[in-house]
Amino acid sequence: MPKRVWLLIIGMFVNVTGNSFLWPLNTIYMHDHLGVSLSAAGLVLMANAGAAIVGNLLGGVLFDRIGGYKSIMAGIIITLVALTGLTVWHTFWPYTVFLIIMGFSGGIVFPSMYAMVGTVWPEGGRKAFNAIYLAQNVGVAVGPALAGFLAAASFDYIFMANLGTYILFFFIALFGFKSMSIDAAAHTTLLNESKKIRNFKPFYALLILLAGYLLCWVGYVQWQSTISAYTQEIGISLKQYSLLWSLNGALIVLGQPFIKPFVSRMENNIKAQLVTGIVIMMSSFLVVGFAEQFAMFAVAMAVLTIGEMFVWPAVPAVASQLAPKGREGFYQGIVNSTATVGRMVGPLFGGIMVDLYSMQALFILLTVLLIFAIFSSLVYDRPLKPEIGKAETV
Repeated sequence: MPKRVWLLIIGMFVNVTGNSFLWPLNTIYMHDHLGVSLSAAGLVLMANAGAAIVGNLLGGVLFDRIGGYKSIMAGIIITLVALTGLTVWHTFWPYTVFLIIMGFSGGIVFPSMYAMVGTVWPEGGRKAFNAIYLAQNVGVAVGPALAGFLAAASFDYIFMANLGTYILFFFIALFGFKSMSIDAAAHTTLLNESKKIRNFKPFYALLILLAGYLLCWVGYVQWQSTISAYTQEIGISLKQYSLLWSLNGALIVLGQPFIKPFVSRMENNIKAQLVTGIVIMMSSFLVVGFAEQFAMFAVAMAVLTIGEMFVWPAVPAVASQLAPKGREGFYQGIVNSTATVGRMVGPLFGGIMVDLYSMQALFILLTVLLIFAIFSSLVYDRPLKPEIGKAETV
C-alpha cells in the first residue's frame, strides 16, 4: 500500500476518533446536563445531520474545483474554530450553533478523503476504500471508549480532547496531504471536458445504486434508535447494549482476514459483493425479530456487522469507478449525503412504524426494503449497457 494511502488512513482514524468523542454523548449532554427535552435534542441532531448533507455536497464540488488538500484543510479549519468556541462556551444555544457548524465542516472533509484515496491509488480499487472504511471504524471504536473515561471525570475534558485531536488532524493534513494535491489547471481542464461530454448515464447508474444504499442505511440506523429503545424495554441493560457496538467495532477490525478470501473471489463482480452483504444484513433483522436475550442480540449484531463489511466499502468504490474524470469528488459527495440522509430519516421512520404497529412489523418492512436494495444493486448498471466495456468493469 503506498505511503500516501497510509497518510490518508492515519488522517481518517484521527479525524473519526475526534468526532467520536462527542457524537455518542450529544443527547446525554443536552438532556442530562443542559436540561433540554429529548425532542429538542433530537431537533439539534437533525439540524447537525442536515448541515452535514450540505457539507457533503459542497465538499465533493470543492474537491473537483480546488483539489482534495485545499477542501480538506478548509473543512478542518472551520471545525477547529467551532471546536474552540465549543470548548469555551457550551451552554445550549452556543452548543447548538457550534454543533451545526461542525456537521457542515465535517461533511466537507469526508467525501474529499474518499475521493482522494481513489485518485492517489486508482489501481487499489476496492482495497483503497476498504482501508479508509476500516480506519473510520477503528476511530469509531476508540473514540467512544476514551470518551467514557473522560466524561466520568468531566464533560469539559471531552471538548478539550476533541479539540486536541483535531489539532493533530490539522497538522497531519497540513504536512501529509499537500503532496497529494493535483495540478489545479489540469483538474479544471478535466472538469470542463466532463461537462462538455454531458454523459449522464454514469450518474443515473449511481442514483439507482444509491436508492438501495439509502434503504440499507435506514435499516442499519434502527440499531441506534428503535432497537436500542426496544432492548431497554425487554430488560437488556444499557451496559449490555453498549457492548453490542463494541462487538461491532471489534468484528470490523478483527474480521478482515476472514472475509478477505470471499471479497477476493468477487474482485471482478462487485454486484455479488453488494448482494451478499445485503442478504447478510437482511438476515440480522430476521434474527433480532426473535431475540429476547442478550446473546441473540449479539448474534444479530455480528451478522449485521459482517453484512456491512461487504456493502459499505463497495458503494464508494463503485462511485469512484463510475465518476467521469474531474467529477470524483462530486460523486463521493453524493454517496456521503445519501448515508447522512439515511441516518437522519431512519429513526423517524422506525419510530412511526413502532408507534403505529410494532417492532415485529418494522423488522418485516425492513426486510422488504432490503429486497428492493438487492434489486437496485443488480440493475444499477442498466444505463451503462450500451457502453459494454465500462459496464463490465463496474
